[in-house]
Amino acid sequence: MVPLIKSKRLLIHVSVFLLSCLLFPVFEAASAQSEEKIAIGAVEEVMLLPWRVKIPARIDTGATTSSLDARELTTKDNMASFKLPAQYGGIELQLPIVSWKNIRSADARERRPVVELDICLGSRLVRALVNLNDRSRMKYPLIIGRNVLKENFIIDCEQERCTTPSCPGIPVK
Repeated sequence: MVPLIKSKRLLIHVSVFLLSCLLFPVFEAASAQSEEKIAIGAVEEVMLLPWRVKIPARIDTGATTSSLDARELTTKDNMASFKLPAQYGGIELQLPIVSWKNIRSADARERRPVVELDICLGSRLVRALVNLNDRSRMKYPLIIGRNVLKENFIIDCEQERCTTPSCPGIPVK
């Protein structure tokens, strides 16, 4: 009788071990995925780095790429020179052009320079390709498009300003 009890205990221990081995990766993947995605609203404040300039951004799942308000934009020798709007510091930036993109907007089709920017959105630091355009007639100086949103964020369209820029290692002004 004693060997039978020991084998039942062994069977239970082995079953619990195997079940935990099967379920642990499922729970681990679910928690990793929830840690990876950040909930954001339809409008969020972001920080442009390394300049630490905070600007409001419209989260636009209909936009393929992100777009930044670039005033007095000039391009020469594969460099884009422009100013941010005055209410966001009016600083002059000069960035290398990564590519050119044909953009179809509600107004027209145009060819825009694309640059790479580091953007702090919530607690996530994202290196984003951003096309440059004079957005002075638009409400928001930055559109965050699907190129940034697709793997990093969950959007709650009924909310705004769900998070503040707080990327690890980046001091807030």
